[in-house]
Parts: sequence; structure tokens; C-alpha cells
Amino acid sequence: MKNIILILAIVFAFSCKDSPKVKQEVLDNSDSTSLSIGTPEIDTKINDSLLLEKGKMYAQTTQKVLGKNLMLNIQKNGPLGAVAFCNEKAYPLTDSMAIVHNAKIKRVSDKPRNQNNKASKKELEYIEFFKSKINNNESYEPILINENGITNFYSPIVTNTMCLNCHGVPETNIDPKVTQLLNDKYPFDEAIGYKENEVRGIWSISFKDE
Repeated sequence: MKNIILILAIVFAFSCKDSPKVKQEVLDNSDSTSLSIGTPEIDTKINDSLLLEKGKMYAQTTQKVLGKNLMLNIQKNGPLGAVAFCNEKAYPLTDSMAIVHNAKIKRVSDKPRNQNNKASKKELEYIEFFKSKINNNESYEPILINENGITNFYSPIVTNTMCLNCHGVPETNIDPKVTQLLNDKYPFDEAIGYKENEVRGIWSISFKDE
């Protein structure tokens, strides 16, 4: 039984993270060529693999820290422990990684659980872009936007089966006890009803180009 819980915990801890990418979308607001990503129109010019890799590294290392601590809580208390961890520890740990990387690191969504994670108008546009790519089985890469020496990095957070334990359909995927705890801690929760391989939100990371 302990081995089964450990396996589920490992899968859960690394769920909802970035999917593999193939094509890079690197953008610069300072010049001319228009690229449509759903409704918005933004400019494409710069191809800087170093900045792309830096953004990926910030997202991946933050995910690793969150995943490791989430796994420990799942091992102790199952999905209920995961809810408690996300409610109490996810923000402080994310902030600590932002300090380590000297970057602004957020996870935002069009359907936030915590209203502090609500996406901005611009971020909503990028969420729709990634949804379109994934729904149409098209290749994609994170988006980079360079503005006045600051790189803004956006990469999707995609659901898998384990994510549905807290973000799926109540009673079908989510245990009633978990649903009750979510209702208690997040009275304005919108982050349910997902299926596998759907965009639940994005990493929104900003850092200096140097």
C-alpha cells in the first residue's frame, strides 16, 4: 500500500507541468511583423534561445520545489494534504524561488482557484493561444516578449490524470472530502471541471535580460 501511495505521489507531484515544446514563439513589441495568437496581434522579431532556456529553467526549478513538497504532503495525508499544502505553502515557496532567481514568478489562470492567481487581459490572450495549439495538436514553444530590457516568459500548465483529483469533475474525479475542503478554503473556486490534456493556466515569469 505504501508503494502505491508513493507512486501516485510521484506522478501527482510532477503533473500539471509544461508539456514538451517544438516551435519557439519569441516576440518583441518594438517592431513590425504581426503574429496572431487567437484574438491578439503581437510583433515577432527576436529569437533568443538563451532567454528561452532561462525562462524554462525558472519554471522547471520552481515546479521541482513545489512538486517535492507536494509529494511529501500527499504521502502523509493523501489528496487532502495536497489541498492543505497548496493553500498554505505554494505561495511562500514560489516567492522564495523568485528571490533565488531574481525574477517575478507567477502561475495564473483563466479559471483560478485562488483569486490572486487570476490572469490579466494579456495573460488571458496567451492562455487562449496555448489552448488553440494543444486542441489542434500543433507544436508550440513558450512565448517570450522583450520590453525595455525585461523578458516576459509564458508557458502552459497542462493537466494530466492526476491533476483531476483536485481539478476534475466533483464526485467523478474529486473525492467528496476533497471537494468539501476546497469549498471551505476557496469559496470562489473556478478551477474544476477539467479533463486530461487541457490548459489549466500558464507560468508568467519576468526577469531582466542580463
